[in-house]
Amino acid sequence: MVDAHHHVWDPGRNYHPWLCDAPPIRFRYGDYSALRRPYLPADYRRDAGPYRLLASVYVEAEWDPRDPVGEMTYIAALREETGLPSVAVAQAWLDRADCASVLESHAARGFVRSVRHKPRANAAPGDGAPGGMADPLWREGYARLAPLGLRFDLQTPWWHLGEAARLAADFPESTIILNHTGLPADRSPEGLAGWQAAMQGLAACPNVMVKISGIGVPGQAWTAETNREIVLRTIEAFGTERCMFASNFPVDSLCAGFPTIFGGFEAIVAGFPPAEQEALFVENARRIYAIGEEHA
Repeated sequence: MVDAHHHVWDPGRNYHPWLCDAPPIRFRYGDYSALRRPYLPADYRRDAGPYRLLASVYVEAEWDPRDPVGEMTYIAALREETGLPSVAVAQAWLDRADCASVLESHAARGFVRSVRHKPRANAAPGDGAPGGMADPLWREGYARLAPLGLRFDLQTPWWHLGEAARLAADFPESTIILNHTGLPADRSPEGLAGWQAAMQGLAACPNVMVKISGIGVPGQAWTAETNREIVLRTIEAFGTERCMFASNFPVDSLCAGFPTIFGGFEAIVAGFPPAEQEALFVENARRIYAIGEEHA
């Protein structure tokens, strides 16, 4: 498989506010104190051990926001030392004064494929205030991505996906990669209906892809049965050519082991044609992130 979304970090060496500062903020999976330790490529390879890992996509790990370029310098050294990750999604702040220079630095690295800036998000679906994707300054920074050959990794709750669809329509030359399946944390009938409608609206934009990952629910075991509906509805909306499976490790280790998560994905799509399974586990991530074209 190609893992389309994972992290590594060393909070003893590098500053990640959420891993280093006290008191810890509350995480969507609850207590994440177990993550406040080094997690390096060797640890990741051990977790992924039962699978033949062909390539991986590192995603920014909320490194010191004052130094987004420094994170990619660190990742470049890890790539040289360990061979992982294959490509990376870098941190960028699209509404900041240094946006242009940061994006140019990222684009100059042959392994950086995308950037992520989590836009401001409302706490609940009923809050109608626009998020960061509607901010003119934020959009001005977003407009810089396509000319530099950079994609955009979007992490936002599903109730902001209408804004994402407008962004995708306004910038059709830019690829948006939706992280963590649109965050379907509310599994009530009403929550699932709202999530599904938002995902279908976003899927109408052909320049949007999605990573099926990050679908753990606090207090609930990660099983194929509990997540089958989420996976299948996502694939139904976006098609097998625009979906990728990903681990979100080590964050999702709070929910289940690597074999449980990927074994669940395997079980859910076991009836799909072999070519479609290959697309979901390998080829889509390779194509969407241009894996195999990286250089130093």
